[in-house]
Amino acid sequence: MKYKEALEYLEETKKYGIVPGLGNIRNLMEGLGNPQKELRFVHLAGTNGKGSVLAYLSTVLKTAGYRVGRYSSPVVSCYREHIQVNGRNIPQNAFASCMERIKNVCENLVQEGQPHPTVFEIETALAILYFRDKACDIVVMEAGMGGLSDATNVIENTLVAILTSIGMDHMQFLGDTLEKIAAQKAGIIKPGCRVVMMDNVPEVVQVVKREADAKGAALTISDASGAKNIHYGLKKQTFDYAGLKKLEIHLAGKFQVNNAVLAVDAVQLLRQAGIAVPDKAIREGLKATVWEGRFQVLSEHPLFVTDGAHNEDAARKLADSIDFYFTNRRIVYIMGMLRDKEVGRVIELTHHYADQIITVTPSDNPRAMHAYDLAQEVRKYHPNVTAVDSLEEAVEVGKLLCGKDDVLLAFGSLSFQGKLISMFQKGKQQKGN
Repeated sequence: MKYKEALEYLEETKKYGIVPGLGNIRNLMEGLGNPQKELRFVHLAGTNGKGSVLAYLSTVLKTAGYRVGRYSSPVVSCYREHIQVNGRNIPQNAFASCMERIKNVCENLVQEGQPHPTVFEIETALAILYFRDKACDIVVMEAGMGGLSDATNVIENTLVAILTSIGMDHMQFLGDTLEKIAAQKAGIIKPGCRVVMMDNVPEVVQVVKREADAKGAALTISDASGAKNIHYGLKKQTFDYAGLKKLEIHLAGKFQVNNAVLAVDAVQLLRQAGIAVPDKAIREGLKATVWEGRFQVLSEHPLFVTDGAHNEDAARKLADSIDFYFTNRRIVYIMGMLRDKEVGRVIELTHHYADQIITVTPSDNPRAMHAYDLAQEVRKYHPNVTAVDSLEEAVEVGKLLCGKDDVLLAFGSLSFQGKLISMFQKGKQQKGN
């Protein structure tokens, strides 16, 4: 099987939809020889912040000398970003080879009268198979949706379970209350593992504590108020925490300090589990961490920032960062959303910061909300909105609307963040030539 054929096969499997539950993935993994049993994991679930915490932690572990598998979603620039070992995307030939083995197992399952695994189940199995083949020391794995019934929960050897910020998202699958959603996220807790969660409202903490107690898992609450001497910035942020002075991160956004603190707390629990991580690796790993599409500065004249805020919890955090970094500055938005997200709440929480709002249709996503439909929603809150036909046009119009001291802020679905980042990278390369 060639890489193109592997992608075509994966595309075909989208017709099987989303099927929460572990029956299919367990059958698939058994057919592959249960490679998950040969690996050790850090498992992350939560509504927002999973990608950033995963990036911090996997970079710290790599810096400490471990071979680290990294499984995350969604991707920004390249499909193979989903699956990395020590920061390198899975090669095309390895992807195709693993997919061929998976396809054979899927065909056998169907012949036996079992359901065909879904696209996410196949992606998850492929990642685990590749990490086993590469003899990874530890795998940092992000749950796709929820936790309890998520395909990633097929794993068993969880050293640390991490729960990031928990809010309202995917309610059609996870439940319509914070408690129900928290229960799904807490489903990644395995008997006897160590658990660290970002501090949250009491009802969420109670749900997680109850689940941890039931599993005999020690729970740590990560409290970012323990971070001292914080210096915020768009290019660099520093803080003191856990006896470490002037820890430095280069991910912008006020909330990134909270994410970095959570990652440091997870490292402390890994140390308890016998994973040696020197202080120097924490310091250098945090400093070296890169995570595209999260309050990322693309250019400075005008200041152009892109962010993946696409649900209520992320919109609140984005609003907090806008308030903090861009006080008294005129701001122009470029917005693109998916239909199944809390579009009204995202607009409601962010519209008042914008002078003008431009809407786009996220490309290559069947759930994309059309720019003109999004503009109609925005008009319920804000009069100055323009729908455009392409991201290129949105950037051109946005720059025309911005003066040198204004801010152009693109946010919403990560479906268009990758294209936007790619446009700017190509522009820089052309200027360099």
